Amino acid sequence: MEGASFGAGRAGAALDPVSFARRPQTLLRVASWVFSIAVFGPIINEGYVNTDSGPELRCVFNGNAGACRFGVALGLGAFLACTAFLLLDLRFQQISSVRDRRRAVLLDLGFSGLWSFLWFVGFCFLTNQWQRTAPGPGTLQAGDAARAAIAFSFFSILSWVALTVKALQRFRLGTDMSLFATEQQGAGAGQAYPGYPVGSGVEGTETYQSPPFTETLDTSPKGYQVPAY
Repeated sequence: MEGASFGAGRAGAALDPVSFARRPQTLLRVASWVFSIAVFGPIINEGYVNTDSGPELRCVFNGNAGACRFGVALGLGAFLACTAFLLLDLRFQQISSVRDRRRAVLLDLGFSGLWSFLWFVGFCFLTNQWQRTAPGPGTLQAGDAARAAIAFSFFSILSWVALTVKALQRFRLGTDMSLFATEQQGAGAGQAYPGYPVGSGVEGTETYQSPPFTETLDTSPKGYQVPAY
């Protein structure tokens, strides 16, 4: 059982690319990867507009540079994390140690839960700053980029929550299989190796048999008499 745990087969088994691409976890990672690009890409390209008073650039989200920086950092972090976890999923089948698999699943669970929370914070933050943004030429110019970043921040919440649920399911599955293997090993150690059947120690008269050759064995041969002295 050491090679088969946490939702994966035995270590060293061949990986089917088609089945791997169709896995819900893989599809969620790809979707999260695309959503992250749709968040930080528009902010980097069109998230900074000229001010009305001069050539200075300001963040389209109410002129709050922290909102733009937070959106870019959140999207870039999700982009890099999705890439890293996709590579980890590809290599997960080759991990033979149950302990290492458990650490990988816990890392996935913790990071997915954290990024789900951060995406929720980012969505609320960007939405709040956009609502407070005063209309103007720059706002009209970068309005589509701002709304796209907000929309895909919301979609990222859903995808990362789904990834957290999938990681939790893998962790529970791996824990159950490890406990099952431990119980099986403990039960097997306590059982005696099956050998020959042992009797009760009391043999009946029906089962008694005389030793071989006793029927034909005579204490004195025929025709021979012991001489008397």
